[in-house]
Amino acid sequence: MDTKQYKILLVDDEEDILEFLSYNFKKEGYQVYTSDNGKNAIEKAKNIHPDLIVLDVMMPEMDGIECCMEMRKIPSLQNTLIIFLTARAEDYSHIAGFEAGADDYIAKPIKPRLLISKVKALLRRLNVQQTEEKEKKQSLGDLVIDRERFVVYLKDKEISLPKKEFELLSLLISKPNKVFSREEIFAKIWGNDVIVGDRTIDVHIRKIREKLNINNIQTVKGVGYKYSY
Repeated sequence: MDTKQYKILLVDDEEDILEFLSYNFKKEGYQVYTSDNGKNAIEKAKNIHPDLIVLDVMMPEMDGIECCMEMRKIPSLQNTLIIFLTARAEDYSHIAGFEAGADDYIAKPIKPRLLISKVKALLRRLNVQQTEEKEKKQSLGDLVIDRERFVVYLKDKEISLPKKEFELLSLLISKPNKVFSREEIFAKIWGNDVIVGDRTIDVHIRKIREKLNINNIQTVKGVGYKYSY
């Protein structure tokens, strides 16, 4: 993912550090926001939804540990990456930071290359996690397919489908309005080595329609089926 799509919030009460960090992150192409105190940082984070927050531990009024704990209480920030900046070398400050919900820390004086390297590694991990989350769930209008729990939701109502019906529905909504041929459906759902009757797909489609009580699944005569949206 392009670094320009990532938003980073820098939080430190020292103006020269904010300027120093801003310069280095902007040079890498990130969208950079700054705050000089914990309380303001929380409000700013609520509004901009940063992908990553670089948070100083020692700040007046509200220190970084408390700020991090408050941020983790906000649903939209629970998965935001947080790196602590700390001048402390004691193990307990690192432990306290991780217990508060931090993902990593870096010691002052800051070495830009090390910090940028850590940020890139964390954002790569975030990108993988977001991709995995998307793969676990499919959604189209009022229909949501949770592939991890093997459950279908329609207008928040939970509907259980047998494995083949679930996989067939998942295949159809993966590309709305695309016509899947009967041969393609057989190959992807049953496999080329499995011999099933010609009416097998039709029976599964009929059962899905009945259980979901929808008419989005359309028959394309002589070809196959599509999920119309």
